[in-house]
Amino acid sequence: MRPPQSLLVLGGTSRIALATARRLIARRTRTVWLAGRPSPALESAATELRALGAEVRTVAFDALAPDSHETVLGKVFAEGDIDMVLLAFGTLGDQARDERDPAAAVRVARTNYTGAVSSGLISARALQAQGHGCLVVLSSVAGERARRTNFIYGSSKAGLDTFTQGLGDALHGTGVHVMVVRPGLVRSRTMADPRAASFTTTPEAVATAIELGLRRGSETVWVPGTLRVVTSVLRHLPRGLFRRLAV
Repeated sequence: MRPPQSLLVLGGTSRIALATARRLIARRTRTVWLAGRPSPALESAATELRALGAEVRTVAFDALAPDSHETVLGKVFAEGDIDMVLLAFGTLGDQARDERDPAAAVRVARTNYTGAVSSGLISARALQAQGHGCLVVLSSVAGERARRTNFIYGSSKAGLDTFTQGLGDALHGTGVHVMVVRPGLVRSRTMADPRAASFTTTPEAVATAIELGLRRGSETVWVPGTLRVVTSVLRHLPRGLFRRLAV
């Protein structure tokens, strides 16, 4: 699969999405839509990508307003074919706070799952109508098995992951390819614990894996690749043992 000429990013200030856009612009991408809540950060991201030679447009998009998704995304697709949609929005939440505040926990679930189901289905339908395209969805290794320390976030990503796999099966043979990306914890600039290095990643590493996955026509991408084996082991541990592990 060739790099896309046109790219729609849902979650236009995502570090992973912007690293991916930079990499794709360096290859072939010439038109980029950044969809997100209007903010100086969104405009700054657009300015950065324009400096790389792409035509970049911003569009107001709110994952928590699914009633608006049909109109917002319809206007984007009405401007011309989109080769790739990158669904990159999401929120980690705060596990300790969210356990005490169910409304905050629901906000995590609505953002990471409900908002993604809405925008994912609308985007998939538009891609199918034009007869080609790719939908890339950022899931998380956290969705593989619920952990005590982040089970609210992890459960929302588990739902998103399952939804994306099913959508990929539904679209098989239509000309639309669906790829789910499962990164580990994305390192921040201040994260310095070398013990975590094997199980963490960077926006640039995820972007590289996405590009490689597109070329290969992959349906699932793990970043780093070693997580596939690690999570397979963790998934099959007896629950009592898993509960005692500091994972």
